[in-house]
Amino acid sequence: MLKNAALSLAVPWGHSLSAQDTGARISSGEKLSPFTLLGPRASGETSDTMRLQRALDEAQQRGGGTVYIPSGRYIAGSLLLHSHVSLWLDNGAVLSMSSDQNEFLPSDQLPFETGANRATSDFHVALLVGDGVEYVSIYGQGIIECDRGKRGGGPKPIALRRCSHVSLQGFTIRNAQNYNISMLGCEFVEIRGVMIHAGRADGIDPDCCRHVMISDCVIESADDSLCLKASGSLGERGATEHITVTNCILHTASIHFKCGTESCGDFRNITLSNCVLEGGAGMRHGNPGIAFYTVDGGDLENIAVSNITMRNVGTPLAIIRGDRDRCNAKKGPGVLRAITINNVSAIGAKLPCVIAGMPGAPVQDIQITAFSVVLQTARKGISHLEEVPESPKAYPDPVMFGELPAFGLYLRHAENVNLAGLEFYAPTVEVRPDLVIDDVSMLRLRGHERRGEAAEVHLLLKDVQNGFVECLAVTKPPPGAFLVAGAKTRDLYFRGEGSINWRHNMLLEKEVSTAAVRAR
Repeated sequence: MLKNAALSLAVPWGHSLSAQDTGARISSGEKLSPFTLLGPRASGETSDTMRLQRALDEAQQRGGGTVYIPSGRYIAGSLLLHSHVSLWLDNGAVLSMSSDQNEFLPSDQLPFETGANRATSDFHVALLVGDGVEYVSIYGQGIIECDRGKRGGGPKPIALRRCSHVSLQGFTIRNAQNYNISMLGCEFVEIRGVMIHAGRADGIDPDCCRHVMISDCVIESADDSLCLKASGSLGERGATEHITVTNCILHTASIHFKCGTESCGDFRNITLSNCVLEGGAGMRHGNPGIAFYTVDGGDLENIAVSNITMRNVGTPLAIIRGDRDRCNAKKGPGVLRAITINNVSAIGAKLPCVIAGMPGAPVQDIQITAFSVVLQTARKGISHLEEVPESPKAYPDPVMFGELPAFGLYLRHAENVNLAGLEFYAPTVEVRPDLVIDDVSMLRLRGHERRGEAAEVHLLLKDVQNGFVECLAVTKPPPGAFLVAGAKTRDLYFRGEGSINWRHNMLLEKEVSTAAVRAR
């Protein structure tokens, strides 16, 4: 690499090789630079848009290669990327968005209804535009500077549509008003070591994308940090699948890691691991750490989350199945199933976790182990026997139900749920149960613990069928700490160890048949 870089100095700075130069040097045996170098501005040019585009075009004409951007500040509008052409932003290079909107491509005029907002579906108003290209890289230690105004007031830094074999590595994006890295219908994408600072909209949005690896990134955004979508922006139903996210630091006022909201298509085979999530910047949509939503007819399944730490997020976990049907598919709610979550710690949370399906349309096959939440301050909440409203048509977020009857986890309309090693730390004067479980079948609850402020009821099970609860109490629970309610309750089994005495610690509401509950 160093040898080739030294050879590149044989080309006069700011001069592009002509076909005659190339032929002459090849015939003489002289080795050529692997880089396409940036020429000067032409007469009358007041920005660097055209000379940058000329360099990209020349690299394409040479059969591919790398356009080298040395240290310095460059002002540009839309630049069209080409197949087999890379862009290297060297250390000290700042690629700055032009303030002149006329330097950018016009908005897409799509011949179909997308069921999505303009920012999600438009892939032309951007600084670096890739449309249907392959084997493209943007890398280096340079900076893409986007400070042009408020959110929604400017182009995207990077917009890629129907691209494949894409590599984004090492650079920094600052002050973007729109989605920082927006991808639609792309596949075989690697994003590694990218820094996003002061983003005023989403950080990275893979939409209907496949085979995407995101690692070692730091994302600071006012809106969602990592937002996986399956919108209708391609004019067809697509899927977001085979996605891995690892070793990232996410800081946002909105949602740190999300699948959904835009959920006309499916989400499958997705992992999130070894990440740090930082809240405290705001409470948009309840400021979830991890959110899985399907509300527009798409299926969401086979998701794994592990080794996550959170601090000062609003809602550590939100899993919601709804029936908004934004793409007008009229197929009913999509399936939400097969989610595994392990080894998650949240300190300073502000709201309870929420897992909610709909009546007759439960979330399914949920497994959560080694999950710890420390609540920051108590909230008034509602009585644990009050009805929580259903909101199947609403925009999904954990605050859509209003105040909840549990401070740790509210679980409703679910099937085949396995919970083990849960710890919830109650703040001072918190009187709500840590767990409220409503309309759940095939429940297995093992190793649940409440710490901090005591309450009359620790666990409420309502209309639970075919459930097994195993508890080990080191200290004596209060009378009626385990409350069972709901006329639909049946085949519910309790097993206790330590200082538990079910005759004193369990209370059955009058509508519950004594034959429906067994304890030992």
